[in-house]
Amino acid sequence: MRARGADAAELAEALAEAKALERTKHHPGTFVIGADQVLELDGEWYDKPDTKEEAADHLRTFRGRTHHLVCAVCVVRDGDRIWRHVETARLTMRTFSDEYLSAYLNEAGGQILESVGAYRLEGLGAQLFSRIDGNHFTILGLPLLPLLKFLRREGVLLD
Repeated sequence: MRARGADAAELAEALAEAKALERTKHHPGTFVIGADQVLELDGEWYDKPDTKEEAADHLRTFRGRTHHLVCAVCVVRDGDRIWRHVETARLTMRTFSDEYLSAYLNEAGGQILESVGAYRLEGLGAQLFSRIDGNHFTILGLPLLPLLKFLRREGVLLD
């Protein structure tokens, strides 16, 4: 997608749709929800780190800088996309010492490999930041409030 000139929002949306489409064949006639997130910093996209060392490299790159978490959610039914939404949150990491980084990595454990930014705001990762602009659910990986609004509009949830 990068070679075609796609931006982070387009990538997140395509990944969310692909996840939903993969599951829709197992659930005919029902809404299937897919979501995904892309971390973008200065035009570069970052994946979930594979190792603790890669997580440390990512965090050293992010510290003292602002990155974007672009999160998309998509709803499909019977192989057709019927709704989508993309939101972006801006997160500024504070400048922290290498000693803090080492302590953070040791305490956070393997969970950091499950997050695109090598942090979880609902836990120890909150200490990495000096400023956060954006919806909390978006940062967690699912723009929940717009999704709930869609589901109420469609009669899936009571209004």
